Parts: sequence; C-alpha cells; structure tokens
Amino acid sequence: MDQIFNVTEIEIGYHPDGYRIDKTASPMNRYTKWGISQGDNWSNPEPVCFDSLPVPGWFKRDKFD
Repeated sequence: MDQIFNVTEIEIGYHPDGYRIDKTASPMNRYTKWGISQGDNWSNPEPVCFDSLPVPGWFKRDKFD
C-alpha cells in the first residue's frame, strides 16, 4: 500500500480527487485538476493554484507519462 502525504511534501504526485502536482513541469502544468472517467482515465487537465489543492491524501510518483 502506498504511503499518503500532505500537499507540501509532494514534488511529483497525485490526489485521488483528480489533482496532480508536477513541480518539474512548465508553470501552467505544475498544479492541475483533471477529470477522471470510468476506468480511471485522467483527461481534460486545467491549471489550478496551489491554495486550491487538498492538503492531506497525496501519493508520490517519480514521473507522469
């Protein structure tokens, strides 16, 4: 089972509510909200500000495809 983190501990990761953080990406793609369709397909990313991200419940990743 993956360890869960707070938003301030994430360099690259995701939240099950459809948020992603990728601090290695361009400024418009660092903090995004995605639509999640059936089958866990993530689509239609929209930039969001850091303050709108949920605080607990994040999972770290090495990179996104």
